[in-house]
Amino acid sequence: MFATTSVQVCPTTLLALMERLRETGATIDPAEAVDAAIRLWLAAPSEAPPAAPRGYQWKTLFLPEGTWLRMAYRGDHEYAIVEGDQIMYKGRAISPNQFASGYADSVRNAWQDISIRMPGEKNWKMADARRRELARAAATSAATPAAAAPVAEPNPSMPQPPRNTVPGPSWTEPERRKYRFRLEDVAFD
Repeated sequence: MFATTSVQVCPTTLLALMERLRETGATIDPAEAVDAAIRLWLAAPSEAPPAAPRGYQWKTLFLPEGTWLRMAYRGDHEYAIVEGDQIMYKGRAISPNQFASGYADSVRNAWQDISIRMPGEKNWKMADARRRELARAAATSAATPAAAAPVAEPNPSMPQPPRNTVPGPSWTEPERRKYRFRLEDVAFD
């Protein structure tokens, strides 16, 4: 025999449980139903909310954790890796521009000089090519909306209101520019 302990339950919750047991035709005692529900809840694996993917956000390009960066200069290669939310090179956190410029000892365009290998990939790809692919994919998804609303056409039977042809107050004033400067202001095709 198990020892029991009383737990306070809101009366409306208890009444809802008893009503549910009656509707389903269950023959168990409400205390047994509460005990079974608690046991199921404890036995279920705790599902932690999925953590946000870790990685480095390089302008529009996201580099997930474990991504390798390679800089080739004068026939030699240097490598950096994304650890957490930083790019690590020789034990210190750097930006892609610092990686490219620091290794070459000159100002470099990191987009054109760094190759990237994402986790699970075999081949290296230039950062600029990845950025262009991402922009192209975003443009095509924006250009083809899922359900385009029909464009409301203006009613052709309605006449357009007449334009205001009354001259403004400055139109009646005399021309103040000298003649030789007026022709310079005219845009010729």
